[in-house]
Amino acid sequence: MKFSSSARPAASHGHGVQRHQPALRRLALSAAFATLASGAAQAQSTPDAAPEAPEADLAIKAQPSGFWTGFWTRENMLGDMGGLRPWLGKYGVSFQLTETSEYLANVRGGLNRGGTYDGLTTATVQVDTSKALGIPGGLFNISALQIHGTNLSERNLGTLNTASGIEAPASTRLWEMWYQQSFLDNKVDVKIGQQSIDQEFITSQYSALFVNTMFGWPALPSYDMPSGGPAYPLAGLGVRVRGKITNSLTGLFGVFSGDPLGNDPDNLSGTNFNLHNGALLIGELQYAINQPAEGDLVRASGRGLPGTYKLGFWYNSNSFADQRFDNTGLSLANPATTGIPAQHRGNYSIYAVADQTVWRPNPDEPRSIGVFARVMGAPGDRNLVDFAANLGVVMKAPFAGRDDDSIGLAATYIKVSNSVNGLDLDNRFFLNTPYGVRTQETTLEATYQYQVTPWWLLQADAQYTFNAGAGRNPVNPQAPLPNTFVIGMRTNITF
Repeated sequence: MKFSSSARPAASHGHGVQRHQPALRRLALSAAFATLASGAAQAQSTPDAAPEAPEADLAIKAQPSGFWTGFWTRENMLGDMGGLRPWLGKYGVSFQLTETSEYLANVRGGLNRGGTYDGLTTATVQVDTSKALGIPGGLFNISALQIHGTNLSERNLGTLNTASGIEAPASTRLWEMWYQQSFLDNKVDVKIGQQSIDQEFITSQYSALFVNTMFGWPALPSYDMPSGGPAYPLAGLGVRVRGKITNSLTGLFGVFSGDPLGNDPDNLSGTNFNLHNGALLIGELQYAINQPAEGDLVRASGRGLPGTYKLGFWYNSNSFADQRFDNTGLSLANPATTGIPAQHRGNYSIYAVADQTVWRPNPDEPRSIGVFARVMGAPGDRNLVDFAANLGVVMKAPFAGRDDDSIGLAATYIKVSNSVNGLDLDNRFFLNTPYGVRTQETTLEATYQYQVTPWWLLQADAQYTFNAGAGRNPVNPQAPLPNTFVIGMRTNITF
């Protein structure tokens, strides 16, 4: 804490003061002895009394430095919002508002060259029921999205690895609305309501840095689950249970709506609340190593490098169309086909995720290097994608004095299923014309995230996609789709 110069004792000047110094000293010593004698007598008469605190010097006034509350150093751009945030906090209510905006441009290949702007505003209110209602261990959450701008991938790219994780139809919609209750000293908690499962399942700590969609909610569930699954910008009704099996092992299991859009595919409000199209079951085991103990404020120097390893599955009970054959066994490309695909009951996938710090020269400093990998597979007869993977490396605090910056390089890979590949070959045969045959697609991404202030991030990004469209132009299957190169800038502000 800083103090103003007025709080410091002022220097004395003038010879008149110096001439009276011996007399002043004698007077001060006499007063001190008298004070000590009086205090000793009082202590003897009241032995149980606490010593009196020294009287504060009212001339000394602390002056706020502005370090924690200054505009450029606060955690939120709007600070305490004129006292509103701390007032709400007394009643267990917290409010967060963020804006993510980006401009991405395709500078070569794809469907078209050029750039687009898109943005996402997210508003979240949470209520701690312990403070608000006296119910320990409860948390209520409601959030809404305002999606604006134009999607670069749909307009200019035509790739399977879509360029941005915030791309979605422009709308203002309810996102999540759930209640969570913990039990057994926080070892078990249950969440019920409308949930976006990409917030808890199949997540990777290090991959979250990257802009491409597939580093967030991966390609396989994006293409194989109905409507892309209950993940951004959608959510689905369901129940999730999480339990701490040991200090290192945690289990999650959830049952959700099998199709978050279901009976209203054009729903843009997020209020469909559909429970009429099957069920999605998803489970995950999370094993953490060398993690800080609960309550640790600093890293322990003797602890090894931290990591998290996850193994999971999902199963959807809906019916899924065969990707190559009709209900009579003919290829869907055959002129004699009924055009009605054969049906398969249920769909499933198995996945694994790993996040591991591999280099940290000083455990008490933020500089470190971490790697991640995520792989998953699904049956090919009923899915567009039967295998997907992404991996990468992230360095935190890459430069001296830039403790909150991050730099990363990663790759994401999509393999089109053999059934889809076979259907493309059938089309080429029956049409007897050039026809794009889908195989696989890979995107490389390099990114740098710059922390301007605690509430403002800037992120430069570049992405190059090989074999764009997995080898087929989505607009004209007979025309090639050149590799794409995307560059851009993202900004994130926490209000």
